[in-house]
Amino acid sequence: MCSLAGPRSIRMAEQTVERKLSAILAADVVGYSRLMGADEEATLRTLDAYSQVIGEIVAAHQGRVFNSAGDSVMAEFASPVEAVRGAVEIQRALAERNAGLPEQRRMIFRIGINLGDVMVEGENLLGDGVNIAARIQEQAEPGGVDISGTVFDQVEHRLDLECQWLGRQRLKNIGEAVRTYRVALQPGPAEGIGRPRKTHAPRRVWAAIAAVFALAVTGFLVWGYLPGDPAPSVETALAPAIDPAVPAGPSVAILPFANMSADAEQDYFADGITEDLITDLSKGSGLFVIGRQTMFAYKDRPVTPQQLGETLGVHFVLEGSVRRSGNRVRINAQLSETETGRLLWADRYDGSLTDVFALQDTITRQIVAALADSLPVEGAAQEASTESGNPEAYDAFLKGWSFYRRNRPEDLAGSVPFFERAIRLDPTYGRAHAALAAVYWKGWRSDWTEALGSTAEEARSRADRHLEEAMKFPTPLAHQVAAQMLSLQGRHEAAIAHAERAIRLDPSDPEGYQAMATAQRGAGNAPTGAYP
Repeated sequence: MCSLAGPRSIRMAEQTVERKLSAILAADVVGYSRLMGADEEATLRTLDAYSQVIGEIVAAHQGRVFNSAGDSVMAEFASPVEAVRGAVEIQRALAERNAGLPEQRRMIFRIGINLGDVMVEGENLLGDGVNIAARIQEQAEPGGVDISGTVFDQVEHRLDLECQWLGRQRLKNIGEAVRTYRVALQPGPAEGIGRPRKTHAPRRVWAAIAAVFALAVTGFLVWGYLPGDPAPSVETALAPAIDPAVPAGPSVAILPFANMSADAEQDYFADGITEDLITDLSKGSGLFVIGRQTMFAYKDRPVTPQQLGETLGVHFVLEGSVRRSGNRVRINAQLSETETGRLLWADRYDGSLTDVFALQDTITRQIVAALADSLPVEGAAQEASTESGNPEAYDAFLKGWSFYRRNRPEDLAGSVPFFERAIRLDPTYGRAHAALAAVYWKGWRSDWTEALGSTAEEARSRADRHLEEAMKFPTPLAHQVAAQMLSLQGRHEAAIAHAERAIRLDPSDPEGYQAMATAQRGAGNAPTGAYP
């Protein structure tokens, strides 16, 4: 309900405040201080040229720049449709210009757009409508465009672009959480944003499933995402985080396992069990498994198997809980059919932390056995991917990963001691080395090196060093990070090779396909839809 709190809502200092509804575009340079520190004059020349390009595109879409301070630009549009069109054109134009510059001199912008009420003060605009656009910009990927829900509502059926639902985001100094979406910069059918339909077409072999999944995922990816970025949240229990094209054949969604431990901080352990089950079940089981990024949008949300069947188009749902006390672990799991809600299988597993990989493997095998009649490949159980035989190293990794996925400078720094501990406990732990490579690469790319206590050069060097170690014991994460690093260096063919390897090692992980999309786009190739 709207209410007016007396004269203050319409008057300030006895003067009527002019208000209007506007689409606000906020753009800001990524790593500006690093660029200035390296070469002030060259940076200012580039900024001057890029600001002119932005101004011209804004004007061409019936907008105006009303504030330009330092490395930021604020623009107003009467139409949110024109604001999004202009933002996409800006990012494409600047990407072309950046292609002609050395890597260290490239100037990359983030863009956020909001449609909201603003106050007019001369030529300037003020208020939450402007502030929200600026905060959304801060959340955007380098070279990307994020928009608020109010903008999405206006452009959903009017633009040939796809949008990825990021959930309700808590933005700095903004009272209420804001619905946010990420705009895919490649053209695609706008109506593809809606819910997928569950299919009962003839069964497919796994290669066909992977091919369809690749095509679906690459359609909405944006440039520059790093493995492990936080999963989006959902606005409601029924809102899908992405719009997956679930192929024919048996498919399963694994809900985040609930933490039933007395210690709420054990969430990281339950999350880690869930992630590993998603990975393990996707390898050679013959099942299409919904990826981690989508499923963690449903964490702590009440949702039934039938609702997930309608929303994600899957045939089966696995849910469960983890209780940990000291070195003892209890895992409860149950598998349900989405169409009827019928419980197909349920069991409880007790063991020690040293048995956790065996417990995961047992759960995976029992799921495959329960679905044997539906699977296109008989007897397709597989060994769990432990990556480290040291349970303490695994536990340390999971703690670090829970920090890393929060995607904030302070949490990025907080993940480092845990990954380092994992490596001390198991020097051959490739996943931990790859995670540290991702930490320092993200710190360098996002200009968060100060939080890591290092210079840009040190962060880049550490990323290279840890990736070199990770490649001695390669994991999907190592190849994903390598693909992203090589893409930004312009070594697109090498990036494609690493992305292909990441997909082979874990066909259900969308981050492998994301790395592939980035590499293919950088190489100037249209997505083929099928990657081996």
